[in-house]
Formats: sequence, C-alpha cells, structure tokens
Amino acid sequence: MSNLGVPELLIIALVLVLLFGAKKLPEMARGVGRSLRIFKSETAKLREDDDDNHTVQAQAQAPAQPQPQPAQPQQIQAVPAPTLSAEEQARQLEEQAARLRASAASQAEKRV
Repeated sequence: MSNLGVPELLIIALVLVLLFGAKKLPEMARGVGRSLRIFKSETAKLREDDDDNHTVQAQAQAPAQPQPQPAQPQQIQAVPAPTLSAEEQARQLEEQAARLRASAASQAEKRV
C-alpha cells in the first residue's frame, strides 16, 4: 500500500471540490461528524450493556447471602428528562429557526 503525500492529498481535495462543490463539503463533514458521534455513543452503550451483563452474571453465580439493610425513609426520585440524540436536537433547532424566519418575515411585511 503506497503512502499518500502532499501532492496526492491536494489532488484528492481538488477532485472532491470539483465533484461536490465548495458549499456542500462543510455540510458533508458535519454529517460525517454527527454520524461518528452517534456511532461512538451507541458502541459505548453496547459496552456498558456488556459490562452490566457480566456483573449480573457474576452476582448470580455468587451465593446469595441476605444482608440486613437499615430502614431508610422512602424518597421520591425525580425522573430525568429524556435525552435527545444529536439528530433530534438538530431537527428541533431547524424547526425553531424556520419558525423564527417565518415570524421575522411576517413582521417585515407588517412594517412595509
């Protein structure tokens, strides 16, 4: 496998600009970045699930010994708000921006 030098990288960059245009490249890079973040978070969740499964199996294999627990008053636990994925956040921001643009356009029409 040959090593890519500076001239080869410049040629590849030029071909990408010619194929996709200078305006599309930043959008594509953002999309790739979002995809990588989502992929990373999903693989991290899979690893956590695997770790949880190993601890549950280890606890199941250990002999069960009842341990007295001190009486504690019951506490109401707050339910955390559901976290949104990066794609959902981006979609919500785009919708909000569209609403703001529409309201700004209607205000501009009222002024005229």
